[in-house]
Amino acid sequence: MVTLAGGGEQRNGRWQHSRRRYNAGYGVKSRADMAAVLAFFEERRGRLHGFLWRDGLDHSSGGAMPQATDQVLDTGDGERTQFQLTKRYGADFDPYLRPISKPVSGSVKVALDGVEQASGWTVDATTGLVSFAVAPGAGVVVTAGFLFDVPVRFDTDRLDIETHSFDGAEAPNIPLVEILP
Repeated sequence: MVTLAGGGEQRNGRWQHSRRRYNAGYGVKSRADMAAVLAFFEERRGRLHGFLWRDGLDHSSGGAMPQATDQVLDTGDGERTQFQLTKRYGADFDPYLRPISKPVSGSVKVALDGVEQASGWTVDATTGLVSFAVAPGAGVVVTAGFLFDVPVRFDTDRLDIETHSFDGAEAPNIPLVEILP
């Protein structure tokens, strides 16, 4: 954002999609928890290696139990066989379609024109691409429901650990940042 002298603004989106940040420190209260976090942190070499994170507020296509009609992926044309899992945010003004690249294995459900499909399709758990054996017909609405994780990395190369009792330990700030899959 740049505010011009006359009060106008010039805006530039550096990322095509939003980039989320998390704090993983809130759940660490015991020494055992802290030891597990420390081992995981060291194995990832701090910021070096990414991993999957389950966002407690946003990890489903709809409600707690995904339904095959939660999210519209696109409309078939009789030729295309692959559709990207996406989650829609917003309604009419400028809805945002978030590509979902890390669906939880076994959680994806797919429907064609509102009818759940038990077979005839697969999903790639590393890209979120749904592939059909036979292309959905022209005008057929392709929908899906799913759970998903977010690829993240630690956003620090050190952990500040506080021990405050015999079995108590905490790390009040363990920053994570979303990364490109």
